[in-house]
Order: sequence, then structure tokens, then C-alpha cells
Amino acid sequence: MGFFDKIRQGLSKTKKEGAAGRLRGIFGGFSKAGEEFFEELEETLILADVGASVAMKATDELRDRARSEKLNSAEELQTAFEQILIEILESGGSEPKTGSPLVILVIGVNGVGKTTTIGKLAAQYTAEGKNVLLCAADTFRAAAADQLEIWAQRAGCKIIRQSEGSDPAAVVFDACAAAKARGVDVLICDTAGRLQNKANLMNELSKISRVIERELPGAARETYLVIDATTGQNGLEQAKQFDAAAELTGLVLTKLDGTAKGGIVIAIADAMNVPVKYVGVGEQTDDLMAFEPKGFVDALFE
Repeated sequence: MGFFDKIRQGLSKTKKEGAAGRLRGIFGGFSKAGEEFFEELEETLILADVGASVAMKATDELRDRARSEKLNSAEELQTAFEQILIEILESGGSEPKTGSPLVILVIGVNGVGKTTTIGKLAAQYTAEGKNVLLCAADTFRAAAADQLEIWAQRAGCKIIRQSEGSDPAAVVFDACAAAKARGVDVLICDTAGRLQNKANLMNELSKISRVIERELPGAARETYLVIDATTGQNGLEQAKQFDAAAELTGLVLTKLDGTAKGGIVIAIADAMNVPVKYVGVGEQTDDLMAFEPKGFVDALFE
């Protein structure tokens, strides 16, 4: 099942009350491109967790295009609006990282599906024939390393871990040494999920980053922030705080199948200028999918 089908399947669970249903309803019940139509569209976007600033921006852009391009029919307006949303989602795109190994730091608050995301990524890379190593650098949460080890077994890859309470940077150091010795293609590092003390978080992530830079100077570096899509605008606040502590290169949105909103994807992409790399639309390994802006927008309006 492809990205479009997975997203459509997830959104269909809440299609009547969710973002997809409301957007389709506006354009499906279209009669005239008057101010009432644009106000209803803006309100619907806000209710879909797109946020006020993005809702206003997208609606104003559609209003301008309707005027300048003389768009009158529902089909013309919907096509133009879909393109506006795709442009917002593509605005944070970046060039693929080069170098070896690929080192992915995965960060996010506890409970967002961080460990599950790492396990699914490991399984996908392993299925591609890559030599994958996991690093259990979340040494503060009880059983975090145990959970990651279960995923390593499922994915058929190795894991580097130490005892609970160990220095996270020391675990990363061991993982870097193992990656060099074993010719690892992909090293995925779990990190602590606490957000209560931003200074400590920044110091810890900076220390880990310095270890990777020193031990694997030619590595391709990625820092993924995992966000639970059901948290709505709180997810945007998390993204802003973590971006201040670490140089984010990508976002992973989990639980997109269980939310009646979904617009938070657009809000975060617009506010952070960081690309959405993956979305989680279910519990299976292949339910973590590389994000496709057009496929996502198509599913909203399909």
C-alpha cells in the first residue's frame, strides 16, 4: 500500500469530523467565491490545527490567486488551494545528507513514539540491506534501553547500551567506536525525552554532537524530532523548543491515523522551515512512511 492509500486510510477514520471531511465539504458545497467562502475556509483550517497564522496566509494566497487568475469554479479553486498547501509543505525541503555512516539522532518528549519510530526506521534500513546499529543513549528513562533492544531484535540489528543512569555521551562514544569497527551504514541514536530543563537538554545534545563529530567526522548527520500529531498546537511548541536545543533536520509525525485534525503537519512545516521526513499512520513497521507533500494533500481532498 502506497503513501496516498495509507494517509487516506488513516484520515478516513475521522473523515466526517476531521480536517479532510471539513475541507471537502467547503469545496463540495461551493456556490460562490465570496468573502463568506474564504472566511469559512480560514475557520476550517484553524479547527484542523493548521493554526491562525498559516490559515490566514493560505486563505489570503487563495483569495489573491482567485482574483488575479479569475478562478470561479469549485474545481479551479480547489486545485489552486491544493497547490498552495503543497508549496507550504515543500518549503522546508533540504538536500540529502552525504557521508558515511549515516548518523541519526532521534529526539522528542516521552510518549510520542520515539522508540517505536527508531525501531521502524531500523527495520526499514535493514530491509534495504544496510548494516544498522542502534544506540540506547536514553539512559534516564527506566526500561528505555530494554524497549530499544526488543526493537533491535525485531529489526535484526545490533544495539549498544550501558546501565541505567550512565552518561549518554559515553554510550554514544561506544556506539561510534562500534560503528567504525563493524563498518556500519546507519547508526541511530535514541536520546532522553525530558523537556523540563532546556539548559540540561541543550548541554546533553551538544555533548553528544561533539562526540559524533570527533569520532565520526565524515558522517552524514540528521537530527529528527518525533512529534505526536494528536497533540496539535502543543506539538508546534515542542518543535520550537527542541529546535533551540538542537539543529533539527527533519520531523517525524506519529499517530496521524488517530487524529481528527492532521493540519498540524502544515503548521509545523510552515513555522519551522524543517521538512517532515516521515509520518506514522499505524502500528506496523511499514506504517512509518516517507512523507510526500502531494500525497498528503491529495488524501485530504480525495
